[in-house]
Amino acid sequence: MTLLTDKEQQQVATAISGVERETDAELVTVLADASDSYSYIPLLWAGIIALLIPGAINYFTGTLSADWLLVAQWATFILLCLLFQFPGVGHHMIPRPVRFWRASNMARRQFLEQNLHHTKGGVGMLIFVSEAEHYVEILVDLGISSKVADEVWENIVKTFTDRVRSGDTLTGFLECIESCGRHLREQVPATHEKNELPNHLVLIPKRS
Repeated sequence: MTLLTDKEQQQVATAISGVERETDAELVTVLADASDSYSYIPLLWAGIIALLIPGAINYFTGTLSADWLLVAQWATFILLCLLFQFPGVGHHMIPRPVRFWRASNMARRQFLEQNLHHTKGGVGMLIFVSEAEHYVEILVDLGISSKVADEVWENIVKTFTDRVRSGDTLTGFLECIESCGRHLREQVPATHEKNELPNHLVLIPKRS
């Protein structure tokens, strides 16, 4: 995964500034390369397969002694661990619910870490993307959720997710910010000057 370039990040920041001039909402955008390294899951699969496959083969054929069965299991485990290190191979072994659970957890942590729960009037909004998981989520504080139904954000998220899945994250961000802005200008219009939180795109590189 390649996070957005400096020029692309500036485009996102400019779009946020444009929306915030016309609404009391405070928008923060976060782009993560991945929400977890998931290194433990390929190891878990390798261990399970190494235990089951050689044992099953020996059960039906009876060709291996206990010592050689142990050697076969270790060899299988090591080979699978090496195989799962190739880019994209191990990722496909991670169950979708696990990937989305980790991404959802990171989104909620970012909502707190970016102080979106401390804005005046409870008008914080987080637009969170985790590229590896093709995961998009919009989180809003009470000052916005009390005025805009969740279904509105869900429709925007669906469109954005399709953009991320196709590799066009920048366009997804710009479309999402503009779509959110239309609803925010109507339901949470600007009543005072403010800029409590930074407008730049927060980047979270892949964890090793």
